[in-house]
Amino acid sequence: MEYVDLGYVPGEEVICRFFVEPNNISLEEAANHIAGESSIGTWTDIATMKPDIASRLKPHVYSIDKKSAVCEISYPTELFEGDNMPQILSSIAGNIYGMKAVNNLRLLDFSFPKSLSTSFKGPRYGIDGVREILDVRDRPLLGTIVKPKVGLSAKEHAEVAFNSWVGGCDIVKDDENLTNQDFNPFEERIMATLEARDAAQQETGEKKVYMPNITAESCEMMRRAEFVKGMSGRYVMIDIVTAGFSAVQSIRGLDSDLVLHAHRAMHAAYTRNKRHGLSMKALALMARYVGVDQLHIGTVVGKMEGERAEVEEIKKSITSELYGIKPVFPVCSGGLHPGSLPELISILGEDIIIQAGGGVHGHPDGTLKGAKALRQSLAAVMDDVPLNEYASSHMELKRALDKWGC
Repeated sequence: MEYVDLGYVPGEEVICRFFVEPNNISLEEAANHIAGESSIGTWTDIATMKPDIASRLKPHVYSIDKKSAVCEISYPTELFEGDNMPQILSSIAGNIYGMKAVNNLRLLDFSFPKSLSTSFKGPRYGIDGVREILDVRDRPLLGTIVKPKVGLSAKEHAEVAFNSWVGGCDIVKDDENLTNQDFNPFEERIMATLEARDAAQQETGEKKVYMPNITAESCEMMRRAEFVKGMSGRYVMIDIVTAGFSAVQSIRGLDSDLVLHAHRAMHAAYTRNKRHGLSMKALALMARYVGVDQLHIGTVVGKMEGERAEVEEIKKSITSELYGIKPVFPVCSGGLHPGSLPELISILGEDIIIQAGGGVHGHPDGTLKGAKALRQSLAAVMDDVPLNEYASSHMELKRALDKWGC
């Protein structure tokens, strides 16, 4: 069947942009194979293909840019089940990656029409809702990750969290590989850390939140979410790539008031090769549809640095208007420290969550002073005061800048 139709004008359809590297065939032939395999086609003509099926459900390759090797394909919305991201990905990001017709294939971007978009729940809270919970509306939020990633007991974990909150962090989270190990049992950690949260709120007069990692088998993950809620927690964190979008949608579907923080561990297995897999922009938009409230997007500075234009595109995809679906709060994390904040905020703006792990706990004088230094750095940026000038009267910040620079 022929799917290439360069004169076709898409209507209210699903649109996908692919980078295509053909395997000893033309770009047009490869695009034709992709369109068929991702929809109604197979490797040969079949007797069961009725004319009405083809007329209703046939996709169209409507754009081919030979210079960039980018092809655009439109799919009838009827091909897809609403509010079912796994089914959609099984089509537009499924078998096509294993075809002999392509050496490399990358899903660069996609868009859903209103009817399919609004079938998804999207974020429960988004940016404004999270800001309301924390009662912080006029600056970036500050967070840290308990370090070391694993190895602390539940009591030690709670102590690190307490010092981070008292020092000035709004948010404390588990790292991606801490769940329910013997040295730090999940329920014991939740109880101890939420008790520390309450004490920190009492001491500082500020609202604080803890983001425990509930990643597990889906039923266990839902049980852990209910436990967090029962202990007066407001947040849960999921490793959304390793857990899978079906698990994320299950958590989002719970009748609860939990904020959903998304860690993107393992994303680079799909996103890092610029010629294959899928872009982080596409992955981020998928995460928005399935309902996460916060998502790591990269930092433009630090150890997880991404190209500036790419990170800005990711941020735009999860915060721009989308048929009334709430925006996702962008999270910047990876190699950040107090000296990173001026450049980071100047590039990405104030509607971000800044998470510094080593940049807090690696402070020469420990976690409490590290959190103070981070908060002091933010105060300097918001007051438009150069960091070195502000540090002259704030010793914690000065010590951080002496170690990491600015």
